[in-house]
Amino acid sequence: WAASRCARPRGGPAGVACTVQHLAPRPTIRPVWSTTRRPENPPPYPGPMLTITQDLHDKIVAHARADHPDEACGVIAGPVGSGRPERYIPMLNAARSPTFYEFDSTDLLKLYREMDDRDEEPVVIYHSHTATEAYPSRTDVSYANEPGAHYVLVSTAECGNGEGPFQFRSFRIVDGEITEEEVQVVPAP
Repeated sequence: WAASRCARPRGGPAGVACTVQHLAPRPTIRPVWSTTRRPENPPPYPGPMLTITQDLHDKIVAHARADHPDEACGVIAGPVGSGRPERYIPMLNAARSPTFYEFDSTDLLKLYREMDDRDEEPVVIYHSHTATEAYPSRTDVSYANEPGAHYVLVSTAECGNGEGPFQFRSFRIVDGEITEEEVQVVPAP
């Protein structure tokens, strides 16, 4: 999900130095034709579910609308092992593209160091699609490197940066397998 990312040893002590892992270079544009389409008759939600507060949900949607026509991206961090999204971290789309997003490698390294210091991990990794439905593309799947994260996609294809309809969907992506999950939006505590 980035040209480079900071890897934190799972279960390791906070403050462990991060190392940058260089991934294969990403193309500068993700063509619309490469988008993986949603299965015709997807199975019912098989189990995993994202529970997210209304406030965090609204912040993700607002970010997607504000950055339209470019894709928006960001992270919601939570305590390690909790699976609870708590801290909203909007990121800059370094690609500044309507068909592709990329976290800036320097910002990403800083984020992972900060999460290490706070004993956090990425619980939600989100981005928007501006011209297609909210379903992971092949590129999205190939860069999904956090098997414990919820991958949230917001489609602003129908609403642009206005108040119209949008799609908000969550997926688990593990070893190239996409599993859509139910999203439960709850009031903030």
